[in-house]
Amino acid sequence: MKITVLSRSASISSTRRIVDAGRARGHRVRVLNPLRVQMHLDGGSRATLLYDRKKLTPTDVVIPRIALSISTYGLAVVNQFGLARVPLVNHAQAIAQSRNKMRALQLLSAHGIDIPATVMARDAAHLKEMVGLVGGVPVLVKLLQGQEKHGVMVCESLQSLEAALEAVLGLGHNLVMQEYVRSTGQDVRVLVVGGQAIAAVLRKPRPGRLSHTLNRGARLEALALSPSHRATAEKVARLVGLEVAAVDLLDVQGQPKVFEVNSSPALLEMEAATGMDLATPIILRAEALVSGAAPVWSAALETPQALLPPPTARKGVTKVGVPRS
Repeated sequence: MKITVLSRSASISSTRRIVDAGRARGHRVRVLNPLRVQMHLDGGSRATLLYDRKKLTPTDVVIPRIALSISTYGLAVVNQFGLARVPLVNHAQAIAQSRNKMRALQLLSAHGIDIPATVMARDAAHLKEMVGLVGGVPVLVKLLQGQEKHGVMVCESLQSLEAALEAVLGLGHNLVMQEYVRSTGQDVRVLVVGGQAIAAVLRKPRPGRLSHTLNRGARLEALALSPSHRATAEKVARLVGLEVAAVDLLDVQGQPKVFEVNSSPALLEMEAATGMDLATPIILRAEALVSGAAPVWSAALETPQALLPPPTARKGVTKVGVPRS
């Protein structure tokens, strides 16, 4: 089987693990930098994909590892492969949906997934007035399309919140404000592949760090998957439509609250913590898709109305994650 991995570099640790796993199973694996892929569209029935201006040879399946910094162009490349009916281990629309934090939270909340209390407004004054809806300060303030380890800040007072909001909104960035994740909960990451939760880790920030998403180099510990973790993570991946997803949740007294979904999770750190091979399941999923398995994305297309609770059961729709009083 011919596998194409879309990644900025073959030397990136997660990309390298996927390449090694694919070759270990006897497949031909190539890594293409999406920025070096060109697309020729002429209104005909077939578009042309080129790499460094040379026509690309066919591939059986594509595994996208698109960095957020090149998301717009990279996802256009992924989408073009999809339009050519090449199986995708993560569809472009699913990746885009996971990266828009508010849209992802809206989707999850509408389908009964518990999330931290979250508000969004375009005006700094309005956000400041709504701080009570997320439990008061301290609060988390996130860039709407920030990276996993960047674009997140903790504001511990109304004064620091006001200064942060004015500065960031003044630069044209959109924000979401979320209840602060306190030490009473456990920060858990669950890896889901092909709709099945396969591994989980507990993330412990380094001493002095304020919050789960603010830390770099957090210590990971293997965690046995509880039934609630498994069921929630698998439902989230199906709703967003991701074949490969890291579902980040806060476990509060056994009840998971989902705060983020990542479409290109780092593998090496989770493998080191769990002692598991997490790259081979991705290759196995690619094999299944080539053999005709139904993609997760096709099921996600059917969920927006089918899985919504009946109108009489819907509550709190004006404030995402906050029940109506």
